[in-house]
Amino acid sequence: MELLRGAVRPYAWGSRTTISELLGRPVPAPHPEAELWMGAHPGDPSQLIASDGTERSLLELVEADPVRQLGSQCAERWGDRLPFLLKILAADEPLSMQAHPSAEQAAEGFAREDAAGIPRDAKNRNYPDPTAKPELLCALTEFHALAGFRDPGRTVELLRAVQTPGLAPHIALLADQPDADGMRALFTTWITLPQPALDELLPELLDACVQHIKDGGEFGLECRTVLELGELHPGDAGVLAALLLNRLVLGPGEAIHLPAGNLHTYLRGTAVEILANSDNILRGGLTPKHVDVPELLRVLDFRCGDMPILRGEPCATDGLRVYRTATPEFELSRMSWPAAEFSAAHAEGNGSQSRTGPEVPIAAGTPQILLCTEGAVRVSARNRELVLRRGQSMWLAASDPSVVLRPFGSAPTQVFRATDGLAATG
Repeated sequence: MELLRGAVRPYAWGSRTTISELLGRPVPAPHPEAELWMGAHPGDPSQLIASDGTERSLLELVEADPVRQLGSQCAERWGDRLPFLLKILAADEPLSMQAHPSAEQAAEGFAREDAAGIPRDAKNRNYPDPTAKPELLCALTEFHALAGFRDPGRTVELLRAVQTPGLAPHIALLADQPDADGMRALFTTWITLPQPALDELLPELLDACVQHIKDGGEFGLECRTVLELGELHPGDAGVLAALLLNRLVLGPGEAIHLPAGNLHTYLRGTAVEILANSDNILRGGLTPKHVDVPELLRVLDFRCGDMPILRGEPCATDGLRVYRTATPEFELSRMSWPAAEFSAAHAEGNGSQSRTGPEVPIAAGTPQILLCTEGAVRVSARNRELVLRRGQSMWLAASDPSVVLRPFGSAPTQVFRATDGLAATG
């Protein structure tokens, strides 16, 4: 049980305030900070901070002794690789539109690109590794996203509400076949339009969206999103594709699970994200980066419908909710305690007042990362104890003893726990 120092990733779409404020650093940051990584990703592994202040790479520690760090079951499944990566994601601007492959698609694509001699760090490489990349995102603030293809009937209503002369012929592709095949036909048509056709169609669409908003139409949120994306990415086919996806607004604690083939983009907000430890991304637009349309179409899942919102399943332990999925690489759970009055007793040895509230036991035997996003918690194991404060994270190796979490101080407290999903998925 040791504190972690995560790695800050400075992507252009990030925030100059969110992550710096969380970590207690000067605000604003000198450049956008998009993600805080906690894990053993080879590109930017976290550092373990010993009690004497020395640091060790979590990646090197896992690779040196995977059974002790990951547990025998996890090491047998994934070797010396921690299967999940935990992040804080802080988006001030939309990310690229993207999807991720299944395990089978990733393994086949990786082998194919290796055989073709494409360097693994090449900009046109789709599969830098042979593994799947499912994701789960849980909102910390109001979080806006596009994810999954909307119900075809509802999408036809939206398209007719913003219909233009150029758009009208395309609507029939979905109206005449309101299912996954019709959605595939329409999306394929749009993503492969020649640039001159896009340059003619998109201005018409943006004008129609402006008029729809002025008229107080029912698709105002969707139209505002199209206008925002059109301004940031003029002439991009992803602006059209945004009309086909579920427009989501998540409240704090609400989550979405993005399995293989789910087309999505995050628009803005702050969230905790857990994902498989992979870099495989198939982009579909809203980016200057490489877009491989045939490969994207090969991995996309065109099944349509509402995107399920996860709120976490309550457990026997008060304040603990688990976001269950069928993903073996990870499981995310959330522990929360409301604001509380101090008890009269004082915590031994530090002069602080102790707090009443339910204890949350955390069993040993799996690799785990604890992340505190609000307040502070006392983490106790046998004769050792650490206080995990807002913005701090902690590594629990599989060989570490079980721990107990207790709220520390009177503020509302929230802690996320990341581990593998083998116990839940069998």
